[in-house]
Amino acid sequence: MNLQIKARLAVMMFLEYFIWGAWYVTVGTWLSTTLHFSGQQVGLIAGTTAVGAIVAPFFVGLIADKLFATQKLLAALHLAGAVLLVLASRQHSFASIYCVVLLYCLCFMPTLALTNSLSFRLMRDPKLEFGGIRVLGTAGWIVAGLGIGAMGLEATTHPLEIAAACSALMGFYCFTLPHTPPLAKGEKFSIETLFPREVLVMMKERSMAVFAIASFLICIPLQFYYAFTNLFLNKTGVTNAAGKMTGGQMSELFCMLLIPWFFRRLGVKYMLAAGMLAWVLRYVLFAYGNAGPGVWMFWLGILLHGICYDFFFVTGQIYIDRKASLALRAAAQGLISFITYGLGMFVGSWLSGVVVDHYAQLGADGVVVNYDWRSIWLFAAVTSAVVLILFLVTFFEREAGEVRAPASEGLEGVPL
Repeated sequence: MNLQIKARLAVMMFLEYFIWGAWYVTVGTWLSTTLHFSGQQVGLIAGTTAVGAIVAPFFVGLIADKLFATQKLLAALHLAGAVLLVLASRQHSFASIYCVVLLYCLCFMPTLALTNSLSFRLMRDPKLEFGGIRVLGTAGWIVAGLGIGAMGLEATTHPLEIAAACSALMGFYCFTLPHTPPLAKGEKFSIETLFPREVLVMMKERSMAVFAIASFLICIPLQFYYAFTNLFLNKTGVTNAAGKMTGGQMSELFCMLLIPWFFRRLGVKYMLAAGMLAWVLRYVLFAYGNAGPGVWMFWLGILLHGICYDFFFVTGQIYIDRKASLALRAAAQGLISFITYGLGMFVGSWLSGVVVDHYAQLGADGVVVNYDWRSIWLFAAVTSAVVLILFLVTFFEREAGEVRAPASEGLEGVPL
């Protein structure tokens, strides 16, 4: 892949994740602080991304793979998304905001897979080239958070408007990307093309079944972080909360480099367990920290994001990649994403909202003035700990006939 194509794909990734990072991190703060929505309403709106993740595989398999060129579909989805984000910023009722944001997520979430697939199509060796391009996506998320936090826009509609402007820019930019026609044009679509029977059979194996169930369960308490951390930090008096939260993405980049070292010493079971344990520790730190002398606990909880995400999700992706045959890897990864980012996050969105409402502290006028954050985070910590314990006592991976990690991950010869 020549340098020009690499640069164009890097810009695409930067814009893609700048859009997401611009609105998603702070939307709960706007909804709760400015519009006085309940915790359950905030959780449900945050969970629209999970609905989009559930629908995305079917959308991509039915539309993108068979009917339209990827770059044109990306352009259309982002242009439609720009309109929907502006429309969402003009709404004031829960029903209208939920419907518009849901429509937006149905447009946006498929673009995550489409930007990846377009990149793979244009690369000579995706295993070596994709990582250096995808990292620009994380950079986009970080820049969005730093900018919005520095400008103090978290409780306003401006993050949605900024995301809308970037989405429009991304839409027009996608028209300039190289032509990538559908690969499965003319082929009949079926559910089995997305989730082949062989993948479902593979999931019946004990270790795979335990991994899939644990992945689903751990995503339920995870949504407490994604939906409510920015609101929590603002309510407890932390300044530039959105900017500080980008420390999680920075640590994610650093921890990616540590994965090979830890794999050689821990193996897959205890790498996954370390990721889950990090979520427990993060929530405990949030529960007992404060914006004064204890702010270091908030910082540490944010910086644990690298271990939380990389050690569980990236390790899980590598595990699936090694367990599935070459022909089934994409489908197996898609099924796990459907279970985690879709079903698990959706349940977590609902439950987190219910728990936050349960610990709401009302003023004399019946309006929420704050929340019992310690109880909320301890609930999430205990839930994560239960999943961790169940995983440790039920997950057993055979050591005989070691499976080797792919060279593309920088984990050559590491037993899984």
